[in-house]
Amino acid sequence: MPLYCSQRHENPDSSRFCHLCGEKLQAPVSVGVYAGLLLGDRYRVVRELGHGGFGRTYLAEDQNRFNEPCVLKEFAPQVQGTYALQKAEELFEREAGILYKLQHPQIPRFRELFRAALPDRSRLFLVQDYVEGQTYRALLDTRKLQGQRFNEAEVTQLLLQILPILDYIHSLGVIHRDISPDNLILRSADWLPVLIDFGGVKQIAATVASQFLAQSVGNGVSSPTRLGKIGYAPDEQLQMGVASPHSDLYALAVTILVLLTGKEPPDLLDSYNMSWTWRQEVSLSPKLSAILDHMLAQRPSDRYQSVREVLHDLNRYDVPVYAPPVPAPVYPPPIQTTAATVAVGRPPAPPEAAVSNYTVAPPPAYAPPSRGNSFGFGKVLLLLLVMAGAATGGWWLSSNWLGDLADRTPSAPPNEQPVVVPNVEPPAAPELSQEEQNRKEALGDRRRNLGVDYQFFVRLVNQVFYAQHSELQNRQLSAGAEDADLRTQWDQTANQLLDQLETISPEARSKMGKYDRNDRDRWRGSVNKLNLSTRALYTLADAKFFQLFPDQQGQDFVNQPIGQVWHAIAADELKAVQAGTSLEKVQFAQGSFSQEVSGTLAPGEGKAFIAQLSRNQLIRLSLQTDQKTLLSIYPPTSSQPPLLENSPETTWSGKLAQDGYYEFVVVSAATAPVTFQLNLAADNVISTPPSPVSPPPSPSPSPDSEPTPPAP
Repeated sequence: MPLYCSQRHENPDSSRFCHLCGEKLQAPVSVGVYAGLLLGDRYRVVRELGHGGFGRTYLAEDQNRFNEPCVLKEFAPQVQGTYALQKAEELFEREAGILYKLQHPQIPRFRELFRAALPDRSRLFLVQDYVEGQTYRALLDTRKLQGQRFNEAEVTQLLLQILPILDYIHSLGVIHRDISPDNLILRSADWLPVLIDFGGVKQIAATVASQFLAQSVGNGVSSPTRLGKIGYAPDEQLQMGVASPHSDLYALAVTILVLLTGKEPPDLLDSYNMSWTWRQEVSLSPKLSAILDHMLAQRPSDRYQSVREVLHDLNRYDVPVYAPPVPAPVYPPPIQTTAATVAVGRPPAPPEAAVSNYTVAPPPAYAPPSRGNSFGFGKVLLLLLVMAGAATGGWWLSSNWLGDLADRTPSAPPNEQPVVVPNVEPPAAPELSQEEQNRKEALGDRRRNLGVDYQFFVRLVNQVFYAQHSELQNRQLSAGAEDADLRTQWDQTANQLLDQLETISPEARSKMGKYDRNDRDRWRGSVNKLNLSTRALYTLADAKFFQLFPDQQGQDFVNQPIGQVWHAIAADELKAVQAGTSLEKVQFAQGSFSQEVSGTLAPGEGKAFIAQLSRNQLIRLSLQTDQKTLLSIYPPTSSQPPLLENSPETTWSGKLAQDGYYEFVVVSAATAPVTFQLNLAADNVISTPPSPVSPPPSPSPSPDSEPTPPAP
């Protein structure tokens, strides 16, 4: 594990002095965190993964997510004294807000920041996602043993997959600062590279430490933050702490050369003439060679200044592209979120790959615990007796015991047949009053007429009912007189839900309880053919879903029974988009620089508009309405964040950053019909748009990450 000096320079673990500044290095000492320790009453430490200039990194199990692996990164700045440490941690907590903004499927997802009490003092930890895969360093080492290296097609593909990530973080004003083969993982789940050991964390930590040091010495001037690996980071970053987008591009180009040649940076650089000698090791096409030379220019002003400039040149050239093999299907264990888990509003828009952490570790050797007792022969027999009309049966029993059983039955492995629970509704218990039996029978008839699956409906009603009656703590209702009022309320909840489900089409209703990620994958392909992204589709679905269930805003409902209702609504919205009722293309008339569209929206209804626009065009958007609406503006690709998302704003103007189809989504947040007029004005308009010059828009990134639901 590397050692770090107070200036954050990285050194081999055998070093006694920093090889850059000469400072004597201190050997790492134990911090009192050990395997088996439970931190924050939630995270059980498995082992230490490494340590750096700002603390140690641990592999842990999340007890609230059925021992799901995750990564804990301790913030331990090199400042002296308890007071200094406390103030540095407070500064870090304030500065770490940028981590919440990073939502990209190829960047580690930041889960939370928490303090854990240890015997000596409390400590501050970051929690990030875990990923399975190998670093490109490990992949290169394996190839070198076989006498092989990466080829031009493979590194070109890597560039095309990594550059959009850099474009995203740079758009947020964040520089990675530490790109190298060690900090790129080839994720085994989808064969996508993941940018790991995200330098933003270290950047914040280093900035905080330097600011506090400046305050402590009284001059108020903090020293520049120096981060990066020798040979990979450019001189201005290592010597002066100056980092810009072109600094990351420089490090990425060095990484590409290392993968191509199998040599380390010092072996590829003539330090006397300060010129790269990689052409002695590998022969590349003139076009890719020119791009790498441009990225590696000694003077910062001579380099590409942005990712888009590199992508522009890459896309101009007919460079070979490597197609990786299709990975085998991955069957993750079922994950149940809990109250202690950060909640989100809807499923992450594709790419669907899970957002990963920055630590490589083999898959766990243990299986996640069962979600409940196994469904054995005794329960099967009891269920059959209930179905036969045993005297103890009834709606109250089915709505609790069966509903609970359906939730607790563990998912079967891919090669095994799951236990099948018959979808038969037992008769009402005979000890109930005739009035209540009739009420329950009518309720069952209504559910069957709507084509709603019985097991799913019981789980759905239980979820909503017990959320409204938290004092019951999921206690099962009895058939006695003491629970008569509660059973009435349960039936009322069921009827209210059926009222809401009536607004969904019969086809979409019939699938509730069966929607999954495969459906979202299909939706992505369908809307992309219409030059629409899934984030626009999900915005339309959100509008109706939150109009029906306003209490679900900000909640983690996707994997809950009520999340199936959201999926059904999304399926209906897809049909409306394909039919053209919820999607309209805006085209400018000959000689016109503005176009107006109008319409009427029912409560919870929305409509998407697309317009083909060009980079650097100036546009002005105005929305006139007599009721409350929410407006979203999405760029053509997910590498750019939304210009507006579920915003009450009614105007927007600015210069566009990309070519392609822009999406303008208007949804109603009112309780009465809304009449609206949307005016779009642009300079240098395309009156008769040609064939699309850019691919269909990619869906919104965020993996396990997850977009924010519309405001109430």
